[in-house]
Amino acid sequence: MATYNVVTIGDEILREKAVLVRRFDARLHNMLDAMAETMYEFDGVGLAAPQIGISKQIVVIDVGEGLWELINPKIVEKSGNVLGLEGCLSVHSPREIFESVQ
Repeated sequence: MATYNVVTIGDEILREKAVLVRRFDARLHNMLDAMAETMYEFDGVGLAAPQIGISKQIVVIDVGEGLWELINPKIVEKSGNVLGLEGCLSVHSPREIFESVQ
């Protein structure tokens, strides 16, 4: 299976509001498989569709407990704080984060 190119910080698609997924079909299944393969190839723990240039509310995640495929996810509750190194595949250095918000 082919992997995707990862869009890097500065690309406008990363600032857009991604659209809802309305069709659950073989094409979506294939996309999820390729997204997971891309995430693993680049040693990531998560990858969202906008990071591969597709403005849809889709994300794949694996934090060591197996693959999760999330379609149209919503944050319904949050608590606490987590402090750690940035692991986003679209960001290569802390300097990029700083420069992107300036």
